[in-house]
Amino acid sequence: MTQSIRTIGIIGAGKLGIVVAQLAIESGYEVYISGSGDPEKIRLAVDVLSPGAKVARTDEVVHASDVVILALPLGRFRQLSAQSFAHKIVIDAMNYWWEVDGPREEIIPQEQSSSEAVQEFLSDAYVVKALSHLSYHDLHDGARPGIEAEVPRKAVAVAGDDDKAVRVACDVVERLGFAALVIGPLAQGRLLEPGYPAFGASVSLDELRHLTKQ
Repeated sequence: MTQSIRTIGIIGAGKLGIVVAQLAIESGYEVYISGSGDPEKIRLAVDVLSPGAKVARTDEVVHASDVVILALPLGRFRQLSAQSFAHKIVIDAMNYWWEVDGPREEIIPQEQSSSEAVQEFLSDAYVVKALSHLSYHDLHDGARPGIEAEVPRKAVAVAGDDDKAVRVACDVVERLGFAALVIGPLAQGRLLEPGYPAFGASVSLDELRHLTKQ
């Protein structure tokens, strides 16, 4: 499965989506990206900030991509067409923000992590939580793609229920220039959300392992 990953689709053309697109292009992926509505609304920004990425409608991005990264406001994930994500590996890089999303309980049950709610909605996809606990600044500045293993890399935590999807997500994380740390099933993604010690942590593998221990 990992050898066939050539295309990355990014849903969301905000700051996080643009940075991930930059990293993916630099790492040799073919990249598709969508915003909300007409692709022409984001074409200029993408051409300037992420040259080489192809803009398209969300359904076209999903169809064209081997792995899809969700980088849109969390409160909008239920606006996606769940059926179009069937059998896709989906990396959930979204976070809950009160200012953008409103009351958490209105979009996610209290007992669930945000990624579990995304998996429940995208029931036929393979959702993995990753690329969410670092800021877009740290993702941009901390990536170390294509360098020797002895050079310390910043760590990115990965949580998921499907072993193959987790391995694919780890490969993507590593190729983008980070050290991947598997922290367990999707429920453990709660440890990467705002309010938990690992959120915002741009640290080494050992430090992140410590921050995600329970």
